[in-house]
Amino acid sequence: MNETIVAIATANGIGSISILRLSGDRSLSIALKLTQNQHLQPRYATLTSLHHKDGTLIDEAIVIYFQAPRSFTGEEVVEFQCHGGYVVAESLLRAVLSEGARLAEPGEFSKRAFLNGRLDLTQAEATAALIEAKSDDAARILARQMKGELRGYIEGIRDSLLEILAYSEVVIDYAEEDLPQNVVEQIEAKLSRIKETLSRTLESSRRRSGLMQGFRVAIIGKPNVGKSSLLNALLDYERAIVSDIAGTTRDTIEEQVRIGTHLIRLVDTAGIRNAHDEIERIGVERSIAAIENADVVITLFDSSREIDDEDRAIIDLVERYRNDKPFICILNKSDLEQNFDLSAIEKYTPIRLSCKQDTQVLVDSLGSLMDYENNGDEMMLISARQINATERAVRSIDEAHEPLRDGELEFFSFHINDAIRAIASISRPYELDEMFDKMFGQFCLGK
Repeated sequence: MNETIVAIATANGIGSISILRLSGDRSLSIALKLTQNQHLQPRYATLTSLHHKDGTLIDEAIVIYFQAPRSFTGEEVVEFQCHGGYVVAESLLRAVLSEGARLAEPGEFSKRAFLNGRLDLTQAEATAALIEAKSDDAARILARQMKGELRGYIEGIRDSLLEILAYSEVVIDYAEEDLPQNVVEQIEAKLSRIKETLSRTLESSRRRSGLMQGFRVAIIGKPNVGKSSLLNALLDYERAIVSDIAGTTRDTIEEQVRIGTHLIRLVDTAGIRNAHDEIERIGVERSIAAIENADVVITLFDSSREIDDEDRAIIDLVERYRNDKPFICILNKSDLEQNFDLSAIEKYTPIRLSCKQDTQVLVDSLGSLMDYENNGDEMMLISARQINATERAVRSIDEAHEPLRDGELEFFSFHINDAIRAIASISRPYELDEMFDKMFGQFCLGK
């Protein structure tokens, strides 16, 4: 932690500026050598020349000094804003390294911020995720979490569990003290409220996971219903081969496209039918896998042809997965004579369109499906790590009920401790002293 680290903080490529960041005890002294200045005023942008050791001019740049602990990492930090491009930033980086700094490891600035108490884990994860946000909604959620919204939520759950643990420990160790009546009933009621809150958060986070990682939208249907035409129409260029020959698409094709404020990944699948050869069979299997991995599924039927067994196989797939994810049902080729039996799919509220003419109604449906519905108090977990930790906490709460009812409070406390450690791992580690503080502070024991 005493080493001074450096990294270029902007993406590679041509741009107006590049930012190079230093953090560590020697940041200021290195900056003073490069600028040949005697002083840098904290939190002021100073326009100055930068030089190599031999006095050669590197660039004229803006230098900002952040004095510890009032910096991102909590350490001495200096940022250089030099001209962009491939040459200047690299030359400046070599000059800084020659003065004794070392290259930062991936994520090391955020790691130091966490270790120095400037960030908790929720803020660090939100910072990393914001860089790769796939939608405006995701960016808004992550910006709030960078300000501590998720941390506050987790701290509230953690504090409630600590109160419950304190109740249990008091009953075990200080039974002679005056305690509230109906402690078991109070604890069960609190646990039920905590579990309900966490379960609601889990359900919301799983349902809206596409906001963070980008929605995957699979296009399925029997061969030759217009899946590739739809993909091309949404992409606005000819990405997939289109022909009248059934089975032209033999594998899944994936492309990204922006729908509304969301960046989504479209997956054009092979037509689902009884395959005629091994390659086509593998393609069909991948199509079914694409359904399982998708956040939204677009199901295509050809309205110009009569329904057949292959269409019914698609309907069976919809029935199998419709409770797990949203489906949008499309009756394609609406510009042709209509022969499809609408009664077979009317419960899916099919959308009539022609992929070759206009897909705006589908674009609007996708956009409304993916837009984040914020009800004001709904919290979101933004990573698999956070979801797994919350699932462990819910399991531990479930496992705590039986020993509580049986009066086996040592086992009950064990499970509540597990729940606290699981939920605390989302933001900051749990220390046993927290329970003692809560226990003695609330019950005034040992007086």
